[in-house]
Amino acid sequence: MSTIHEVAKAAGVSISTVSYALSGKRPVSEKTRLRIEHAVTALGYQPEAGARMLAGRRTNIFALTEPLRADTHAPTHMAFVLAAAVAARQRGYDILLLTDEQASEGMNRVAASKLVDAILVLDVAPDDERVAIARSMRTPTIFIGVPDDHSDLTCVDLDFGAVGHLAVDRLADAGYSRIVLLGQTEVSYRKSNFPRRLLHGVQARAAERGVDVAWVTTGEIATDIAVVRSAVETALDNGERAFIVHAVGDVHEVLLATLHERGLRVGVDVSVISAAASFDTTALPVKIDTIPLVPQRSCEYAVDLAVRHVEGERFLPEVHLLDPEYLAAGSIAPGRG
Repeated sequence: MSTIHEVAKAAGVSISTVSYALSGKRPVSEKTRLRIEHAVTALGYQPEAGARMLAGRRTNIFALTEPLRADTHAPTHMAFVLAAAVAARQRGYDILLLTDEQASEGMNRVAASKLVDAILVLDVAPDDERVAIARSMRTPTIFIGVPDDHSDLTCVDLDFGAVGHLAVDRLADAGYSRIVLLGQTEVSYRKSNFPRRLLHGVQARAAERGVDVAWVTTGEIATDIAVVRSAVETALDNGERAFIVHAVGDVHEVLLATLHERGLRVGVDVSVISAAASFDTTALPVKIDTIPLVPQRSCEYAVDLAVRHVEGERFLPEVHLLDPEYLAAGSIAPGRG
């Protein structure tokens, strides 16, 4: 790989003149600039990231902070990591992945080194410690998720509250006055923001529609299949026939298997809606209505905002909530109260 010394020698100028020509920090004559550009092209010279930063140029790197904890559901989170990386690559940026469990350390480190042009924040907690860091730094920071305290932040996320409203409306319109919400693990409602937002959306719209909601968590730290099966069996014994599922694929499979064992048909005897599913529900043994969580939508939007920041566009911090989409598959049965 060629060096700046070789470029300077080929162009017949000093190293500092090459630096000035590439950074634009000081005027260089047109004739000299053309000689330097010719040398750069001929030698295939590429300034390393730190040097480009010192010269006031972009590094074309985004940091992606995604703390991987013991309770992290890896398939869901890695889907967002991949979607962010693909979106960034399409815009000419590479991703530096920060997976420290102490997320603030990695974020502080890259901000101090000025190695990246912007920071994307994933796995956002209700009281996320990265909020204070984002407010204190000059590096553009986009949250893919919405912390409780989101003033002066730019955030992108699915409107999980609206997902809850939409699911309840479909079941209430079908004639149900009682609904079971099979939710996430207990720890997710403490450490993640989106499960609570969907829960509150379900509860708020149910109260408006006069619908009773039974909310069931699916384990303490990890999804407990025995807990899920017991909860479903208890609900069915109590006559419940309408389910909203906001959980991983295993929970959907346990619900559908239990219904099958009871001789209950989805879309005929029982209604099921998958709310904010990040996996492909078409792979399930029974087709069910889905309100999908599509990582590409929020990640592409966040990357676009980051690029606009880097390119000099200025806009006020704002929470951007993406409207949910309802994909019907015939899993709503007529309600019987």
